[in-house]
Amino acid sequence: MRTRSQDLIDGLTPKQLHVLRHIAAFQDSQCYSPTIADLASQLGLSRSTVFEHLGELQRKSLLTTSPGKARSLKLTAQGRRLLEGAQDRRAEQGDSPNDGIPLVGQVAAGLPVEAVETRDDLSLRSCFGTGDDLFALRVRGDSMIEENIRPGDYVICRRASRAENGQIIVALIDEGEATLKRFYRENGRARLQPANANYEPIYSDNCRIEAVVVGLIRKF
Repeated sequence: MRTRSQDLIDGLTPKQLHVLRHIAAFQDSQCYSPTIADLASQLGLSRSTVFEHLGELQRKSLLTTSPGKARSLKLTAQGRRLLEGAQDRRAEQGDSPNDGIPLVGQVAAGLPVEAVETRDDLSLRSCFGTGDDLFALRVRGDSMIEENIRPGDYVICRRASRAENGQIIVALIDEGEATLKRFYRENGRARLQPANANYEPIYSDNCRIEAVVVGLIRKF
């Protein structure tokens, strides 16, 4: 017997389902919702197209929002159940989400930018194992070039709230801006050291370590 969730899944376009998954992943990781601009940037769509997808998802009672308020998109209970049903269907078809490490977005290796998530997979079990604490980020910028970390590379990260001096980390500083740098603790504050002579170190009294880099993947 078909369930309502199955009917809703079949009633969504692949792009609408991708948008819904993206919003859920962003909320789960960041504890707040993406804006239309965030979604447009990360999904490679125009704002008007994103707006249309969000309208359809709201019409199908999978999303709610508060007009006039930024970051107010929320999945409904029905929307969460739909994603659970879609995940179960993938597992039944042999496409287990545990086979890969989540690719959750981009991180700046130049000037810090707001961390924004996407939700794809990289199958890297043979190299890094599995676990909810592993994820991948695509590097943007060249401030770590002398560490042989280039724009377009993927860094494999393990979630952590602490790091040893000299480790390469993903850190949130100031107002939630994310950056990839080598970490040092100096005089009660953090020094985030780039590996490019064209960049100055970042000093922060409000540095939150999100992850330690454990690997690198480059596509040629």
